[in-house]
Amino acid sequence: MSDRLLTHLRHVDLAVPDYDKQLDFYAGVWGLTKTSEDSGISFLAAEGSPEQYIVRLRKAEEKRLDLVSFGAATPADVDTLAERLLADGARLISRPGKLDTPGGGYGFRFFDIDGRTIEVSADVAVRQHRKIEEKESIPVKLSHVVLNSPDLNVTREWYERHLGFRLSDTLWHPRMGEAMHFMRISSQHHSMAIAQGPHTSLHHISFEMRGIDEYMRGTGRLLRAGVHKVWGPGRHLAGDNTFSYFHDPHGNTLEYTTELEQLDEDTWHPHVYDFSTEQVSDQWGTANPVNEMVAKESFNDVDRGCFVAPPV
Repeated sequence: MSDRLLTHLRHVDLAVPDYDKQLDFYAGVWGLTKTSEDSGISFLAAEGSPEQYIVRLRKAEEKRLDLVSFGAATPADVDTLAERLLADGARLISRPGKLDTPGGGYGFRFFDIDGRTIEVSADVAVRQHRKIEEKESIPVKLSHVVLNSPDLNVTREWYERHLGFRLSDTLWHPRMGEAMHFMRISSQHHSMAIAQGPHTSLHHISFEMRGIDEYMRGTGRLLRAGVHKVWGPGRHLAGDNTFSYFHDPHGNTLEYTTELEQLDEDTWHPHVYDFSTEQVSDQWGTANPVNEMVAKESFNDVDRGCFVAPPV
């Protein structure tokens, strides 16, 4: 598919066994705003984002990634994408139609090649949002999502062919080979990345901060609160963005970031970076070393939601 129908990442939805603890975390120390809640489902927005919500939490017996949602420009683009996916044999969960989630809109859901539920929508009402002020260390918006796949190249090719993603950069390791592909649907270096993992699962969700000072203040707030830090603070080479990775109460990895690179898509050529080189994983040299424990913590638990659509 040569033309791109997706515009941006809307939200990431999680199922969590300890719902109250997770809600307190995301709406508390992490810095999101609970906008609505109903029967064990809560919707959390970023104060600087026009999206109705960027994280949805659902109370469930098993932890899983419920879905990843992307935006499209028009309902016609939603219909076109659904028709293309059907023609290529993809498994649709629902046909395009009216959405009953906050903000409404028009969209549909389908399984990707690894069995994740993906949603695409258009005409979702814009939420009233505001400018994040200097020294205000809460997320401005959702930045990107990274997904673990047991065969990252098969997954990469599926997203390129069916959803119009393009490769920005690749991380490579002398022992592991290709380890991560950074994928884009706009001039932003990546809205999604695919990591080589032992099983299908969520790698991490990333949240954009206002700037370096706000990013560091937020990192410090989490450290003072005793939130488990996985890796950081530092600055990646691929994407040129800052990073501080933490765990939520159920072991999902979350990132504070800022200054993710904007590309000139007409002239950009993907790089292959050897991330065994210290300067690739962290240009600043301030983060803890990337060891087997850091990698293992990002593998997450086996996702129980593969080819099982979330109930809502």
